[in-house]
Amino acid sequence: MNLIYGVKDKPTFGKTLVFAFQQVLAILAATIAVPTIIGNGMSQSAALFGAGIGTLVYLLFTKFKSPVFLGSSFAFLGSMFAAFAGGVSMSLGYAGMIMGATFAGLVYVVLAIIVKIAGVKWIGKLMPPVVIGPTVAIIGLSLAGNAVGDVLKFATYDGVNKVYVMGTQSWIGLICALVTVLVVILSSTYGKKTIKLIPFILGILAGYLVASIFTVIGTNTGNDALKIINFPTWTGLFATPDFTFLTASNGISEITPGYIATIAVAYIPVAFVVFAEHIADHKNLSSIIGSDLLEEPGLHRTLLGDGIGSIAGAFFGGCPNTTYGESVGCVAISGNASVVTILVTAIMAIVASFLTPFVSFLASIPNCVMGGVCITLYGFIAVSGLKMLQQVNLNENKNLFVVATILITGIGGMALQIGQIKITAIACALILGILVNLMVSGKKAQ
Repeated sequence: MNLIYGVKDKPTFGKTLVFAFQQVLAILAATIAVPTIIGNGMSQSAALFGAGIGTLVYLLFTKFKSPVFLGSSFAFLGSMFAAFAGGVSMSLGYAGMIMGATFAGLVYVVLAIIVKIAGVKWIGKLMPPVVIGPTVAIIGLSLAGNAVGDVLKFATYDGVNKVYVMGTQSWIGLICALVTVLVVILSSTYGKKTIKLIPFILGILAGYLVASIFTVIGTNTGNDALKIINFPTWTGLFATPDFTFLTASNGISEITPGYIATIAVAYIPVAFVVFAEHIADHKNLSSIIGSDLLEEPGLHRTLLGDGIGSIAGAFFGGCPNTTYGESVGCVAISGNASVVTILVTAIMAIVASFLTPFVSFLASIPNCVMGGVCITLYGFIAVSGLKMLQQVNLNENKNLFVVATILITGIGGMALQIGQIKITAIACALILGILVNLMVSGKKAQ
């Protein structure tokens, strides 16, 4: 695709700050959602700090050639819950999360060594465009429900009829989301110069403004249905995040061989599953920036960056990190692939984690507004995957069946739980796609 700023380009300092802020907005909701879901006193600010540190580590290992931000990984949610299973103390649970992230990171290190020795040509044969294209599309499509759920956060879902039952507040939320979407689309399509590069900032600000107007009216009239935003409140300008390692240090004495085994079983298999998604993410990013990241800086470097970055991120914030589709989508839509932007984003995330007003404001952005942004972000990820299929002849049954298998099992949500191991729908779809492709690859076109 046509990029306004390439990987090596350096926008002016002022523009870089604005672009970095846009990336922060894109990755924020998911990054702080993981510690919120896990609970147990986990700090959102610490997770943001850990994501920033993890991204810096990733950039160093990839020689500043891969423009993507690393945020809290949802794939390890079950593993993180396992760290607190059995009513263990908070300090031991925190120690378990750091141990688990270390185990997962070491899996990536081992895989990186194997890739360094064996090369990456086998990956191209195992995962050609007919396999990787629909898999990337599934990454975006699998998140569609999250985006719609956020947009209709205030509606009631009728599971029997499979519809959202709308009320006054849900209609207002939908209006805010649609305003956000329209501003993002119009800014990206018709905007000039800087406007074209910051569609998410403009979209979020527009949605936030509309939500604020309804909230103010609701507050002054006593109509709770009009209140969309919980306006941020804070005490003091600065606050040190509750870093995971500080609490974990008190739980070291409680660690037992049995607990270590539990953590290993919970984290290590997931790391192998996420490996497949790691390849799909970097294939997608490669197609956007026009440079094969698996070749240069190399898959072994991206694996090391992701793995060691996860360890560093969990040490501070408790959450293993992963390359974010939201960040990739931001690069695709804005046309800004400057790795300097990602570097500044990481630094901004680290600094922001100490600024109470900033974190409070970001956390106050309504779900419906972020859902509106995610419609475009996740949509672009899906379309990026479909674009990879342009070079595939779908008139051939052997290709058609591979794509069909991946799309149906992925969209259908074929996620499997085997013991404590959860194989995500994306991973299942990719594995089945690989198997079907290997089965038919020797056949002549029909």
